[in-house]
Amino acid sequence: MVIHLTALHYVYLAFIVFIMALLIKRRDTTMICVAGIFVLGWLATETLSGSVSGIFNSFIYATKELMGTIMIISIIVAMSRVLIRTGINETMVAPLTRFIRTPAVAFWGIGLIMLVTSLFFWPSPAVALIGAVLLPVAARVGLPALGAAIAMNLFGHGIALSGDYIIQGAPKLTADAAGLHVSQVMEASVPLVIVMGLVTTVTAYWMMRRDMKNGTWRDGLVTGSGGAGTLTGEGGGAEESAAPLTARVRVWLAVIIPVLFLIDVAAMFVLKLQGGDATALVGGTAVLILNAVTLLSHRNQGLEKVTSYLIDGFTFGFKVFGPVIPIAAFFYLGDAAFTDLFGKVLPESSNGIVNDLGAALAHVVPLNGAVGAVTLTITGAITGLDGSGFSGISLAGSIAQLFAAATHADAATLTALGQVAAIWVGGGTLIPWALIPAAAICGVSPFELARRNLKPVLIGLAVTTAVAIFLV
Repeated sequence: MVIHLTALHYVYLAFIVFIMALLIKRRDTTMICVAGIFVLGWLATETLSGSVSGIFNSFIYATKELMGTIMIISIIVAMSRVLIRTGINETMVAPLTRFIRTPAVAFWGIGLIMLVTSLFFWPSPAVALIGAVLLPVAARVGLPALGAAIAMNLFGHGIALSGDYIIQGAPKLTADAAGLHVSQVMEASVPLVIVMGLVTTVTAYWMMRRDMKNGTWRDGLVTGSGGAGTLTGEGGGAEESAAPLTARVRVWLAVIIPVLFLIDVAAMFVLKLQGGDATALVGGTAVLILNAVTLLSHRNQGLEKVTSYLIDGFTFGFKVFGPVIPIAAFFYLGDAAFTDLFGKVLPESSNGIVNDLGAALAHVVPLNGAVGAVTLTITGAITGLDGSGFSGISLAGSIAQLFAAATHADAATLTALGQVAAIWVGGGTLIPWALIPAAAICGVSPFELARRNLKPVLIGLAVTTAVAIFLV
């Protein structure tokens, strides 16, 4: 099938290059994204009113898409603040301090716990489950909040999500598109996921330790407090100290609260809840815990304090997401959002601007195994730029099938490579709004987290592609 690229495709690509260049230079990209939305709207509607309205409508679209994440982060932060003020969090994490005694143990420990949890329940609910508990421990032993965010992000949204061996959402999509059985893609992805994971996490850890030693480390905190500053609620609407709880009550609550989340974990497994449903279960449980602990600690003022804690949480959530929404609005235009906002102005055969660009790339390169591997990596990375990681992996499967048929290369390995590249880029390690859960829980800038991840992920993709060339 011939891919017809229009001016919309080229303008979108030009803005992507500009935005990525600004991110690398650590400059803000909000104004450029707004300009990109305006220009695309102008080309699509050919009217000033349509392009101007498109800016606002794209913000609304992005907010709707991100609202679930905004809500869970806000609620978890609200709950965590009352737990910290009452001393329950201190009691809860005390046993872990016996095992996590150095920054290195904290980094790798948080990462491995995140990996295991994410394999069963996907990364966003996993971040909510473990972030608030482990972050204070990590901060206490000297691991920066940004370091904890890197660990949770790379192990969860990177390694666990790119393999997706338990839930199998990603390999199912790519396998279907490539005409393969899902087990073939999963088996082929194992060495690629291992190589990508090892190279990326080791590189990220080495760079973190090097920069901390040289004094060039940037914490990237959203607030000026320490590692767990975003969860302490300093200066928030619920400033008054909670009534002291007895040691016995604190211990009981420190046991009951993790048990409630473990019940959530069991329920996710038994009821096969994943994605938004799993996040909703964690969020609902957090709201109930917030209400119960606030009533116990504030007694007669409990009814009012519940609202104060929620206001604190939502204030933090929208403060973090404020700069992300304009950028997400631009990149969502690369997928279905464009047609939703500006109508059917793309060619009839179009599968969205981003997917069209990826397919066009596959049609202009020479066909052989090595070029096929490189092309699948680049195609996967490009389709991941919309921030979902999943929207373009079917395209990766289709292109892998094309290269395998033409060159007799291993279709399963090429398919797995495209899947790994798409999810590492778009699933939550490079695109700022996709890695919001880990950044928000740790109280760091998602843009700084994306910058810290950039070199390790690019190095990992290069090494993984080289390994795949020998496997195809």
